Amino acid sequence: MLQLITSTMQDDFPLTITSILRHGSTVYGQSECVTWQGDKARHSTYAEVAQNAERLAAALTKLGIGAGERVGTFCWNHQEHLEAYYAVPCMGAVLHTLNIRLPARQVAHIVNHAEDKVVIVDGNLLPALAPAVAELTTVQAYIVIGDGDVSVLGDATVLRYDDLLAAEEPGFVWPELDERSAASMCYTSGTTGDPKGVVYSHRSTFLHALGTLGLSATGASESDRILTFVPMFHVNAWGIPFGALLSGASLHLPGPFMTPGPITDFIAAERSTLASAVPTIWAGILQYGEQSPIDLSSLRMGTSGGAAIPQALLEAFQTKYDLRIVQGWGMTETSPVGGIAHPPADVELGSFEEIGWRMKSGRILAGVQMRIVSDDGTELPWDGAAVGEIEVRGPWITGSYYRAPTPEKFDDGWLRTGDIGTIDERGFFQITDRSKDVIKSGGEWISSVELENLLAGSPDVLEAAVIAIPDDRWTERPLACIVRKPGAGAEAADLAKFLVGLVAAWQVPENWTFVDEVPKTTVGKFDKKVLRARYQSGELKVERTKP
Repeated sequence: MLQLITSTMQDDFPLTITSILRHGSTVYGQSECVTWQGDKARHSTYAEVAQNAERLAAALTKLGIGAGERVGTFCWNHQEHLEAYYAVPCMGAVLHTLNIRLPARQVAHIVNHAEDKVVIVDGNLLPALAPAVAELTTVQAYIVIGDGDVSVLGDATVLRYDDLLAAEEPGFVWPELDERSAASMCYTSGTTGDPKGVVYSHRSTFLHALGTLGLSATGASESDRILTFVPMFHVNAWGIPFGALLSGASLHLPGPFMTPGPITDFIAAERSTLASAVPTIWAGILQYGEQSPIDLSSLRMGTSGGAAIPQALLEAFQTKYDLRIVQGWGMTETSPVGGIAHPPADVELGSFEEIGWRMKSGRILAGVQMRIVSDDGTELPWDGAAVGEIEVRGPWITGSYYRAPTPEKFDDGWLRTGDIGTIDERGFFQITDRSKDVIKSGGEWISSVELENLLAGSPDVLEAAVIAIPDDRWTERPLACIVRKPGAGAEAADLAKFLVGLVAAWQVPENWTFVDEVPKTTVGKFDKKVLRARYQSGELKVERTKP
């Protein structure tokens, strides 16, 4: 009987992005993609987005794009980018979102390595792409969205997005696809060496989108309006464009208007209910709100990822705007979401204890397996105390990089994340550092992340980044790189005193430097390799306090 029941199930029904598009454009066809234009919004229904995706697929087919071939996008977050998100993978090609903030050398490396055949580019981003154009060896055509000087694109075929779509009709027949075929690809941010490519399948994208919609993640539904500041070139905007069409939530896209003023105007005008951003964006909104009145009352929750968020930031949003921001964790290699730090059910919302739980790096999502491993490869217990490298595996975790053999990154099917931390018995994990950033002082580890978080709680500190520097006695000691708040006059001794009692005495830095800003990667993380290089070159003026 069991065999009979099993054999009648449609186990071979493919989990594809095409099925996401069909579901979103029919069941939720009246939900909207809303693009901010600085002072007003442009609205289109998901049914209209789907029709434009069909037109784009027809146009790309006429340009010679076939199954498995790569189409790059060099775009802001807007409706046309969303149309490409569906048109390209649903026609059987591979969407390759390009990081618009990378230097030209890395853009050229990524495009050539992926062998992009067509690049869709915003007209106002042509000056950013132009320095790489001469080095692009595989691109045969550019599709330009909006206005811009296309002469910078050289001799390649140049087409206008609106003209292409106007020449086509909806009704493109989507091919039947293998759910394990490639759907999209992103490259890591290249903080160490050249960026590496990660390819996502239709199946992994579908399952990841489902995983992010549960109540243990965002709990998004048709009643939500999700604003994603997360760039669509960064790990598929954390999967939000796919989750939106699956759940029926409307999608709010800020276009190039990524500063706090336009962002908060967008939230107030369109009544966003969910918002996702990196900590630097949240910090900017908070700082802007200190000078100008802002309305965040429509937001029921915010999510933050990409780097640890300071507790002071969580507390300020809770106190001033009654807004709960929940931390999440992930990587390009994990699609990216692997965990979100929703507190346990028995913790009172808004309490000090609850904020402490939200300071965890995350709680493991269903579908992701996690373990911590010591330097000698021993698997360590989930006791919240044992510290080791976090390793993960699962249906949306990559098993290799694209055309870049790196066996050292994988351990018998497990991805070695490079994150150092703990896991407790309920699956909450706490990342204490990156393996390359942890400070090894006198045989003990000092968490740069913990020091940064605590220093960010000082009323005088706008940003704090901590790196390891050589020390003759202790091997390494922390160097705290501080950006003061405007008008603040705190000195190194004041900040050292601020840390007393918050960490062990031997963890308090005696090395301090004050900088105008902390350098950041293209996705808003602190770029510590730049700080280390500036220290080694003698560029940073280091002050010493008594240890």
